[in-house]
Amino acid sequence: MNLDNCPRCGRLFAKGIRDVCPSCMKEIDKEYQLCADFLRENKGATIHEVSDATGVSIRQISKFIREGRISIVNAPNMSYPCESCGTLIRDSHLCDDCRTRLTKAARTLQDDAAKSAQPDKTQNVGVSYRGLSGYKDR
Repeated sequence: MNLDNCPRCGRLFAKGIRDVCPSCMKEIDKEYQLCADFLRENKGATIHEVSDATGVSIRQISKFIREGRISIVNAPNMSYPCESCGTLIRDSHLCDDCRTRLTKAARTLQDDAAKSAQPDKTQNVGVSYRGLSGYKDR
């Protein structure tokens, strides 16, 4: 049996399928129900309007969307923040700008690693070595 502290409330609980304790899970389910009920009545609501009306944090609503518990297909104004910069997006975890920036940074790191792995051919230019045969007479 794995014991862990709940990341939400800090209580010790037997970790199983879920990452939070049973009492926090009930609280999360209540928050989800509040959001779902509000969205059924107000299909054009934004994430900020849902948060203000229900008292559920934007972070938790975003988590509901990413988990697929709240669908944004039928909610044209619903979007959630990019995990990097906070720009409102409708799919994925990162906005296009952050994804492009991250891809460029990864390519640069790969190119730098490839360059450092190749031996430097210019280091030994102009260096000559004498063999030992010239020193045998001495």
